[in-house]
Amino acid sequence: MKQIHGIILALVGILAVFCLLFSEKTEKAPSLIPRKVLFGPDQKNGPQISPDGSLVAYLAPQGGVLNIWLHDRKTKTDRVLTRDKNRGIQSFFWVPGGPSILFLQDQGGNENWHLYRSDVTGGGAKDLTPFDGVQVRVLFVDKHFPDQILILMNREDQSRHDVYRLDLNSGAIELVEKNTGQISKWIVDAAMKVRGAVSARADGGHDVLIRQDERSAWKTLFSWDFEDAMTSDVLGFSRTGNELYLIDSRGSNTARLGVMDLVTGTAKTFFSDPQYDVGGVVVDPDDREIEMVSVYRSRNEWIPLHERVRADLAILKTVDAGDLSFGNRSEDKRYWIVGFNNDVSPLKSYIYDQKSKKAEFLFTQRPALAKYKLAPMKSVEISSRDGLKLQSYLTLPDNGSKPFPMVLVVHGGPWMRDGWGFSPVSQWLANRGYASLRVNFRGSTGFGKQFVNAGNKEWGRKMQDDLVDAVAWAVQQKIADPKRLGIIGSSYGGYAALAAAAFTPDVFQCAIDLFGPSDLATLIRSMPPYWSVEKANIMRMVGNPDTETAFMKERSPLYHADRIRIPVLVAQGENDSRTPRTESDRIVQALRIRGIPCEYLFFPDEGHGFVKPENRLKLFQTAEAFLARHLGGRFEK
Repeated sequence: MKQIHGIILALVGILAVFCLLFSEKTEKAPSLIPRKVLFGPDQKNGPQISPDGSLVAYLAPQGGVLNIWLHDRKTKTDRVLTRDKNRGIQSFFWVPGGPSILFLQDQGGNENWHLYRSDVTGGGAKDLTPFDGVQVRVLFVDKHFPDQILILMNREDQSRHDVYRLDLNSGAIELVEKNTGQISKWIVDAAMKVRGAVSARADGGHDVLIRQDERSAWKTLFSWDFEDAMTSDVLGFSRTGNELYLIDSRGSNTARLGVMDLVTGTAKTFFSDPQYDVGGVVVDPDDREIEMVSVYRSRNEWIPLHERVRADLAILKTVDAGDLSFGNRSEDKRYWIVGFNNDVSPLKSYIYDQKSKKAEFLFTQRPALAKYKLAPMKSVEISSRDGLKLQSYLTLPDNGSKPFPMVLVVHGGPWMRDGWGFSPVSQWLANRGYASLRVNFRGSTGFGKQFVNAGNKEWGRKMQDDLVDAVAWAVQQKIADPKRLGIIGSSYGGYAALAAAAFTPDVFQCAIDLFGPSDLATLIRSMPPYWSVEKANIMRMVGNPDTETAFMKERSPLYHADRIRIPVLVAQGENDSRTPRTESDRIVQALRIRGIPCEYLFFPDEGHGFVKPENRLKLFQTAEAFLARHLGGRFEK
């Protein structure tokens, strides 16, 4: 009898443990976040305060696409200003002195941006640059010149951008400076005079040019060799025009913030970090003194360089969690737009009153996410096979147990970097049950010139090895299941996805390529005409299609399509000026001929990136079903 009683108790105990485990697993399974909440239009984003501080303009949906709205701070009322019904408006800025807003917009993603003006009193948007096939860029906007701005246009020659003065009252456009064909950047002084330029050389280096005034001859102040070109830049002139602010890596591995005296030729360093390049810089719009600088280590950090902002920066760091970012200021500099980027919540925006030292909450980017539990992003350092330190970011699902199915998310560029913070893609993957890993492979920027130059001519080889090494690390750490690995990326990241399928066919089980190049030679040859200024630099980093034909084919996934044996999803826009449609068409055809499962999403109304809400939702619906089929994650039907 005692034995029977003991057996019953044991069975009850086992049943209790089973119920507890089942209950915990059910409780841990997070609610499925709708794709529309993650990838639909932001509810509110991109706030900019008006010059007088009375209005806040921001982007929000109107008719399903992003438009500019106005918030009246006194009456606490909001109204829509623009009524675009196509691709929406992506960014804007206030006209100095108000009461108008300027924004750039292209057609179907072709990057031939026009500049539009919309008055806050209404009346619709006016195209200030109604020139077909011309790309407009904004060069100089300053509150001390409320009636005019400087813009760049390739109106005279598609391969170069000349400088024009635009009268905001009359709409008149006047040519200010013609491009020789080698100028990659123009520098304007505080008097609105074009007195500096960066000229690209045939060897991939850059010459910094300077002149006394607009009637004087140009002189070479100094030069950056090819090795310094990606980590150095000219920020602008001091208020007097006798000094030039620089981000400069000459004589150093990392890019330092400094100033060069144009009279004596001497240079002084304001800030440097032994491991990381200088990031953002905040300059006072009146006296043009540098107030603060950021450096992106594992996270972005701001350092005060002027006493007048030291207390403000200390206060702002206590306002909210996350990494601080700065928008614009009112013309009296009293009101600042600031934001906080957090890994487990969308961007939050505030108005900071420098006089009262108080911050007023404006809005969060995607408030509908507040009811969902989001996954934290962890910074990890991974060693490559040849000893480089790869700053990476790991996001894990909140349910299930290790090892997880994992998706490697590869950033574009490749000359940019991944960072910490809110990522709709990472949250989407975690919510569907996947770990995701983002890797700053060699060639990424921000980690010094040795690191970025280590990626030269390494597309498809050592850059790809870094990605594979990161995956091997995740498998070794029991984070990733080696039999359930996927890779996704856009632009260069799309190339990396194709390269992974072609060059390491046994590592991943599926790949998603978003407008990535498949043939490096045709990528270089089909660059937009206005990229010709930097063509020598790009070819030294990627390859020369005229003199390195065999090398370029060796690194191009298209010519190794016979090695691909995993399912591939490709997405492409018709109007992509950076990665032409043929890059996707050819790889899709090559795979289908060989019987490799290949899905193709083609958008006739998109360019290099998908911004129309219905297209983005279709993309992620297709990608989610694709990953679920091949890696076994959850799927929103």
